[in-house]
Amino acid sequence: MDSLTQIVLGAAVGEAVLGKKVGNKAMLYGAIAGTIPDLDIFYSHFTDTVTALETHRGFTHSIFFSILFAPIFGWIVSRYETYKIFKGWSLLFFWCFITHPILDANTTWGTQLFWPLDYRIAFKNIFVIDPLYTLPFIVFLMLATFQKKEAPKRRFYNKIGLIVSSSYLLITFALKGISYIQFERALKNQQIDYFQIETKPAPFNTVLWTANVDIKDYYLIGHYSFFDKNPIHFEAYPKNHELLGDLIHDEKMQRMISISKGWYSITKKDDLLFYNDLRFGLLSLDPKTTNFAFQYSINTDELNNVSFIEVAKNRDDGKLLLNNLWERLKGN
Repeated sequence: MDSLTQIVLGAAVGEAVLGKKVGNKAMLYGAIAGTIPDLDIFYSHFTDTVTALETHRGFTHSIFFSILFAPIFGWIVSRYETYKIFKGWSLLFFWCFITHPILDANTTWGTQLFWPLDYRIAFKNIFVIDPLYTLPFIVFLMLATFQKKEAPKRRFYNKIGLIVSSSYLLITFALKGISYIQFERALKNQQIDYFQIETKPAPFNTVLWTANVDIKDYYLIGHYSFFDKNPIHFEAYPKNHELLGDLIHDEKMQRMISISKGWYSITKKDDLLFYNDLRFGLLSLDPKTTNFAFQYSINTDELNNVSFIEVAKNRDDGKLLLNNLWERLKGN
């Protein structure tokens, strides 16, 4: 999830663990702990694109990291804070560390919760930024902040925030299941044979959902809103895997394909090949666009070594996507 959401979650969890004993400091340290796992992003500045993608949400988002580093941070804080109980601080850091990747596991990118096992958990039931999850959480956390540490209302507000956010997260699983059924029904009604289907929420909401469908030489992408009145329309995008030629056997290319779980297409512009990770969809709902959210230029040197460079996004794409989403969310 986004940094703000992880800060709020960490603060609420810190409050639940130690708020009664240390007051707002529990929220402060919880917020800090909630951001620590995402510091792995800095590693991307010192390595290549493929390795950075492989390691993101890896070690620092694992159970192993939580168990190993919680007592270290707990010991450090207990050395200089007035509250000296090592166990209390260790529990705060552990629960803040572990809830961070558990929440991230609900997104499309997922987490390697069981690192060093090379297995990424991704339930794909919530977008990385979802105001319906975060905003109520912030409100209840703020209400708790202004209460004295011993006040029953402080614990009540924090508990309600955790219950509301967690309940919404559970509801998104049901919404994902309903949308999945609708996509399957649409494919059956349109007599479309497919190998695999993957669903996820559209950005910033859980009313509009997206499906990627594998149909041999093409991928179909369709959208379904709970306000839809007309049948789901699927747009076809060619895989173009043959454009890779011998590059398909390159070690980095194989790693990139593994990262995207096989959901990728290749496009060609001005003799340059681009790798499109289909898991994160397009930057527009315009059926004519091939502007994917995560697109990488494929570069080779004189020794045919392959490297990837992410194509930069611009603000105009973001504004257009928001307008498209709002219109499509209201139904077709």
